Amino acid sequence: MDQVLDDPTHIANGWLANLEVALSHTSPDRLEALFQPTSYWRDAVALTWTLETYQDAPTVADRLWHSAKNTGITSWQLDASAPAPQHVDRVGRSCIEAFLTFETAIGRGRGILRLVAGDQGDGTWRAWTLLTALQALKDHEETTGANRPVGQSYSRDFQGPNWLDKRLAAEAFADRDPTVLVVGGGQAGLSIAARLTQLGVDTLIIDRHERIGDNWRKRYHALTLHNQVHVNHLPYLPFPPNWPVYIPKDKLANWFEFYADAMELNFWTGHALVDAIYDQERQIWSATLRRTDGSVRTLHPRHIVMATGVSGIPNMPALPGLGDFAGEVVHSSQYGDGEAWNGKSTIVIGSGNSGHDVAQDLASSGADVTLVQRSSTLIVSIEPSAQLPYVLYDGSRSLEDTDLIAVSMPMPLMREAHVGYTKTSREMDSNLLAKLEAIGFKLDPPEGHAGWQFKYLTRGGGYYFNVGCSDMLIDGQIKLLQFSEIDCFTTTGFRQKNGTETSADLVVLATGYRPQEELVETLFGPEVRDRVGPIWGFGDELELRNMYTRTGQPGLWFIEGSFAQCRINSKYLALQIKACEVGLLPLERPSER
Repeated sequence: MDQVLDDPTHIANGWLANLEVALSHTSPDRLEALFQPTSYWRDAVALTWTLETYQDAPTVADRLWHSAKNTGITSWQLDASAPAPQHVDRVGRSCIEAFLTFETAIGRGRGILRLVAGDQGDGTWRAWTLLTALQALKDHEETTGANRPVGQSYSRDFQGPNWLDKRLAAEAFADRDPTVLVVGGGQAGLSIAARLTQLGVDTLIIDRHERIGDNWRKRYHALTLHNQVHVNHLPYLPFPPNWPVYIPKDKLANWFEFYADAMELNFWTGHALVDAIYDQERQIWSATLRRTDGSVRTLHPRHIVMATGVSGIPNMPALPGLGDFAGEVVHSSQYGDGEAWNGKSTIVIGSGNSGHDVAQDLASSGADVTLVQRSSTLIVSIEPSAQLPYVLYDGSRSLEDTDLIAVSMPMPLMREAHVGYTKTSREMDSNLLAKLEAIGFKLDPPEGHAGWQFKYLTRGGGYYFNVGCSDMLIDGQIKLLQFSEIDCFTTTGFRQKNGTETSADLVVLATGYRPQEELVETLFGPEVRDRVGPIWGFGDELELRNMYTRTGQPGLWFIEGSFAQCRINSKYLALQIKACEVGLLPLERPSER
């Protein structure tokens, strides 16, 4: 009998039964007793129509109770298609982890529940974290699997247009406007367009490059992804199992081209968004596009999704005297290959991933290279340290289940986990880091550091995954200079504060990118910029600001981030847009209505 009582499935089922009773009560009081004092509920569009995290039992109980009443949530049960409830360790804490399913009046969802033995010592299991995530809208499911349009496969109209004729007509948009205009054709744009297309939402991607995949293809010659292949799949169509662990940029670029064709995505290359004006009364945009030949076309979508990425407008700082420099100055996003600089003197300003990779490429091509460090940098070895956060993606469970586990971790616990990863990686890399400090390289302070993932989520850079450049700096193959030692640039190079003159032929600015708000102002104007507010980073909130959800500007959405972030969050963004289109969700956020 004790074995039954201690069984994780029995415990999880008992908690769910108590949850049903508490939600049917006339107040949230009984619900609060089911949660740990420090607990979290994260909702991904299922009950709140947004990505939202609530913290601590009183707040969690109050918001969950009211949301459940508003959405008619029912049928809480263990997910029969997922692993059975089991004891696991998450963020250094033992818990029971259980996959759930549920229904609301308009949708079907999945969730994850984590139970811990109650702090009161009474043997009661209470919820530590709860995730509720929308998976499908009833009567508006994706056209995949059993829902695919089988009948069209057997069409034999010998006089009418064939599949290719229909695809070309659909992509031309000669007689209609797209419902959704996606700006940017990288992993973010492809992910959201694929999700929307499967939901039957007419979508067009535009990209300023000449060829699909050029946003990767045209980057520097040696570029390879820094995280492993199993983390980086796009929705619906995973990479082949024979692909390399770290994907080269050109292989990835070719896959983007294949993916757009295989997923039947409407994609216009050589088109840039010039500006867009929103008609509040009609709830549509007038979006002006410019082709590479200079011609212009205006479209009227209901939604614009900005998928230009964290790496948007290059940051070109006004460094003292750089305007007088007679050599070549390029941003790292424009840098191609080091072969042309063999035997030349080069300077790379910036010590993040791009700066290190460009410096290594130049040095390997025979250039004389000085890497200029502007601020302290987090250094992590590519193997195994940089891969520690991806331990979940070890192939022991499906990608869908693993993604759901990733979604279920609220930001404070995710940060705590990354503090642990960073501490471990520093121990693993202690010898390398000591050698870097010995040559004067400035490392980020170790105390409480949440690592490269949170540097990416808050500022989009400031770290380097060592694939050899750190070793070249230590060995003196690449020279190191602190920016604080530079007085100014000259026509022939730069002068240090101690009077030393150094000549150069090339300056590469690996200085990051401007905030997304500047691009919003450029394309949509200052009023829209102010309406939307800060983009990316957390501020004082527990979610990324203005990402994957409605913004202060109706009809304007944002998606960006890593392959995993785009794959995961494109689902929730697409469901919101579909809900708007079928009348389940207003375009305006509640505060704007």
